[in-house]
Amino acid sequence: MAIIHFPLKLVSRRMLAPTVAHLSFVRDDGQPLDFIPGQFVQVHFQYADGTATKRSYSLATIHDHALGPGEAVEIAVSYVAGGAATALFESLDLDGRIDASGPYGRFSLMPGDANKRYLLIGTGTGVTPYRAMLPQIEKLISERGIEVVLLFGARTPVELLYGDEFRAFADAHPNFRFVPCFSRELPADPHADVRHGYVQQFLAEFAPDPGTDIAYLCGNPNMVDACFETLKGFGLPVPQIRREKYVSSK
Repeated sequence: MAIIHFPLKLVSRRMLAPTVAHLSFVRDDGQPLDFIPGQFVQVHFQYADGTATKRSYSLATIHDHALGPGEAVEIAVSYVAGGAATALFESLDLDGRIDASGPYGRFSLMPGDANKRYLLIGTGTGVTPYRAMLPQIEKLISERGIEVVLLFGARTPVELLYGDEFRAFADAHPNFRFVPCFSRELPADPHADVRHGYVQQFLAEFAPDPGTDIAYLCGNPNMVDACFETLKGFGLPVPQIRREKYVSSK
């Protein structure tokens, strides 16, 4: 099956953290991007020696898919010192264009799920797909009364990507619990759901239950592996543990 490439034009950029940028694009061919929350796009470019390469980025776009495909294509990009992709994005001016393909992936909420609760676990930019899922989650809370726990690991408060958005969503939806886990530094006035440590240390607190739960793991491979083993220890079968590992590439 042929990969369909399309141009993306940068329309805005803002820093989410000292080394992470939120980039908003639109397709520059006039077409919408029809995607399922949780999917990713690939950005294609060349190294300095002309060798072709690519990087994958989960879509952070919040869009009501009941209204059809949207125009925005939003991603979170970690800047890595000396990184080829970092050089590409840092040199990209507003209205600048990059080559992309997709969407890809099956890390998404499934229409046939009959669970009572989702455990969403992420670190770093691994929280990006959960932002895109918020409209779906809102609908599922309304229609099925599901509960959702988002465990999000960051080192410090300034690295809590989209933290204000997740907290606002949690405040507006009692069935959604946002639990930031800081490994190094706590906020000055921490919310009652803030934890000090790594996400895998607090998973047991939420008593994963194979009869009610489906878990999603996205981010650092060590975190994904540790949580996977913990969830299996609670009896969750592998099909109820959906995983996506983020490996840092230069």
